[in-house]
Amino acid sequence: MTLDSLLKASREHINAVLEQQLAENNSADAKLQAAMRHALILGGKRVRPFLTYSVGAICAAPEQVLDRAAAAIECIHAYSLVHDDLPAMDDDDLRRGQPTCHRAFDEATAILAGDALQTLAFELLSTPQPELRAERQLLMLQVLAYASGSRGMCGGQALDLAATNAQLSEAELEQVHVLKTGALITAAVQLAVLAGSDDAQQYYDDFTDFATWLGLAFQVQDDILDVTSSTETLGKTNGKDVAANKSTYVQLLGLKGAQAKLTQLHQKALQALHRIPYNTQLLENFAEQLLNRDY
Repeated sequence: MTLDSLLKASREHINAVLEQQLAENNSADAKLQAAMRHALILGGKRVRPFLTYSVGAICAAPEQVLDRAAAAIECIHAYSLVHDDLPAMDDDDLRRGQPTCHRAFDEATAILAGDALQTLAFELLSTPQPELRAERQLLMLQVLAYASGSRGMCGGQALDLAATNAQLSEAELEQVHVLKTGALITAAVQLAVLAGSDDAQQYYDDFTDFATWLGLAFQVQDDILDVTSSTETLGKTNGKDVAANKSTYVQLLGLKGAQAKLTQLHQKALQALHRIPYNTQLLENFAEQLLNRDY
């Protein structure tokens, strides 16, 4: 199969898993359930689940365990986007080519939908799984909690808000995005390794390095696309970071400098993969396509 075919199949699979989990965890309130579905199911590149499934296959992880891990990551990611789009945060009207959750419903419902998706993630990951040893499952929960909280995604969001109208150094900007964007991408890979064979555990740090550099490169490409692509292509408002006077790699390094940074980070990600004595060609191909995307 081609990479595009694999990506399509992965999106269809995780969407089916997410639909099933929403159906099994039906809210007592129909409006809240609809808002959760709006945030979780409509659109999205599904980068994180693809990484979980791909790394999990390399590490011989059971598919049922990967389904729950990938769904949990997507629930956290969707909740983060719902809250990120709120008027108190980035105040955006468009996400994945659709009205943001608080525009499609209302602000209070959007907040509750984000809260419910966050807790659903931990319910999914904490449900006993016969294929997974309890100590590994506990480590997976710890990884997701760390990546989601004040030392991960939420901490990065706080740093990003504090940096509005401020000039950050390159090191400070890297810290923002390693946490805000990179933490969940890294967690998607770490969960897959932890779900895998005992032999795969010795390469946990190498997989982590790959995901860390890939996650940061992903954000650099986002910064580039914010000024080079259109709202229609992106599915979200372009030029938003410039209008909000936020620090970005393009603002800090210029367009050519940001593109050079992207290339450097891409190479670091590939170097980490080359330390792993498994067939990682699919991950290399995915990184190449991801970091040369136009949306």
